[in-house]
Amino acid sequence: MIDDREAMEAALAEARAAAEAGEVPIGAVVMRDGEILARGQNRVLCSNDPTAHAEIVVLRAAATALGNYRLNGCTLYVTLEPCAMCAGAMVHARLDRLVYAAADPKAGACGSALSVLNHPQLNHEIQVEQGILAEESAELLRNFFRERR
Repeated sequence: MIDDREAMEAALAEARAAAEAGEVPIGAVVMRDGEILARGQNRVLCSNDPTAHAEIVVLRAAATALGNYRLNGCTLYVTLEPCAMCAGAMVHARLDRLVYAAADPKAGACGSALSVLNHPQLNHEIQVEQGILAEESAELLRNFFRERR
């Protein structure tokens, strides 16, 4: 049985792999019943796909693993607060829970810049937790962009 910290460490490992591939270092995992169901990382550049954020990649992999686009009973762990696109996809997938590491004050859609998740007019609520390994995630992003400048 994997706990929240171990799941976020797995997401950070995906983020590091994304950085090694030249992608923005964001990683994600989906868990169900205490086990990792799917892993994903940013693939925007290598896939030439603006929707290939880590969250979308991992949602697709989890849906394939379950044979269902509804991810009831699942938790998504991601190293950076999701954007509006990813937050919307999570609502449609009917995730039970989202855990993210670092807040994204410029584009985060879980309360930082926008509040897409748990908007009162939406028909699904997701439990949201933040801050697990936030400093490690933020440092990985800072180092990545520092090297690019």
